[in-house]
Amino acid sequence: MKQNSIQIETRSLDFYYGPAQALFDVTIRIPDRKVTALIGPSGCGKSTFLRTLNRMNDIIPGTRLDGEVLINGENIYRNDIDVVALRKRVGMVFQKSNPFPKSIYDNVAYGPRIHGVNQKGELDVIVERSLNEAGLWGEVKERLDRNAMALSGGQQQRLCIARALAVEPEILLMDEPASALDPKSTTRIEDLIGELVKDYTIVIVTHNMQQAARVSNFTAFFYEGSLIEFGPTDKIFTKPDKDQTEDYITGRFG
Repeated sequence: MKQNSIQIETRSLDFYYGPAQALFDVTIRIPDRKVTALIGPSGCGKSTFLRTLNRMNDIIPGTRLDGEVLINGENIYRNDIDVVALRKRVGMVFQKSNPFPKSIYDNVAYGPRIHGVNQKGELDVIVERSLNEAGLWGEVKERLDRNAMALSGGQQQRLCIARALAVEPEILLMDEPASALDPKSTTRIEDLIGELVKDYTIVIVTHNMQQAARVSNFTAFFYEGSLIEFGPTDKIFTKPDKDQTEDYITGRFG
């Protein structure tokens, strides 16, 4: 795929939790192998929008979506889409690290096993590659059989990133991946995002304005369920087109 080609696109996207509308007419084109940050005040629809990109909202009863979500030109809400295969292509890392109460090795091998990889030699290669990509291999390679719950918070979050990478996704969604971490661990995650974007399209929700400015190439500002403005991060932060964006960036509200 060409650099800067469009990988994710939404068209006239509306989303509802029961009768309550959470997203209004969101149309956006997110480029391939770039970091796109979603910013805006709490409750503005950032995380809801993120979860529409791999149909995680489907598991919530009573939700409904109108419009289109296209990945590589394919509408992922078509009736014949294999949602399990979709979530293999579009991985997700959550705000709170959620390792399984299993060994470090089994956490990373979990996804590949579900998708039919059972040969130990093949799993060994995947586990090492994924932990390397997540910047964790050097810290855990001597204790892969230890329980993942014994890792520090920052290590657990990097393990969750490794687990997402193990099934070789094209896209990585991150919902405030560093908000529960200390500054040192946050820096590790931000540095890791800078490495991963060479190979993956990354969409990150963050409430931290400085983090969005540091890690992202593009920024989307949401307010009350609507996409107010989207563009290159340096432009959004220095010369936004909308007064509302400027007011939020400069701390006048939110």
